[in-house]
Amino acid sequence: MYKKKDKSQLNNKRSLVTKWNSKSPISEQYRTIRTNIQFSAVDAEIKTLLVTSSSAGEGKSTTAANLAVVFAQQGNKVLLVDADLRKPTIHHTFNVQNAIGLTSILTKKKELFEAISETEVKSLFVLSSGPIPPNPAELISSESMKVLLECLKVEFDTIIFDTPPILAVADAHILANRCDGSILVILSGHTENKNASKAKEVLESSSSNLLGAVLNKKKAKADEDYYYYSK
Repeated sequence: MYKKKDKSQLNNKRSLVTKWNSKSPISEQYRTIRTNIQFSAVDAEIKTLLVTSSSAGEGKSTTAANLAVVFAQQGNKVLLVDADLRKPTIHHTFNVQNAIGLTSILTKKKELFEAISETEVKSLFVLSSGPIPPNPAELISSESMKVLLECLKVEFDTIIFDTPPILAVADAHILANRCDGSILVILSGHTENKNASKAKEVLESSSSNLLGAVLNKKKAKADEDYYYYSK
């Protein structure tokens, strides 16, 4: 008997195009973004990378997940951290547990090794958000977060943070100050120019290096979805 595929599985395959269809034009665009990020590191290595957007629904989590995959496919030991402690999604994308995660470590309830999950992608690990806290910004700005970040730099080659929209709450701005670089995701035909400009200003005001922007869902020939990177 034919078994109907679970809707969440189908959505995950569409979201993780770099895993399920690595030869597609979209996957190639993600690899181009990876290369551009690496070339951006002229004087210093980009080891910690923050991905955000101006508002919700612009594709930041999908972009962060696929960038994590292509970095891992290159042979790097990669950790994808769901630092969106308000509306986390990474655990759904990679089908990993979320009972223990980032918040569990920051509140000293669990150790790092207990919270990190392996994925089906070689060399790619996920640290889910964990239980949603009442004080996300305070946890992100805590000394515990600073210490954790230093520990992660020792264990992993590349650490990618998926954060809340930067214009909505302070979390992304706070974390951007502790990361080597940041990427702004813009949804083609959806993101308002004033919001994109404001988000750019906020990121540039932090001590993090704004590496560029990803133009998401830009329609090209044959009605394909492409992802472009621009400085």
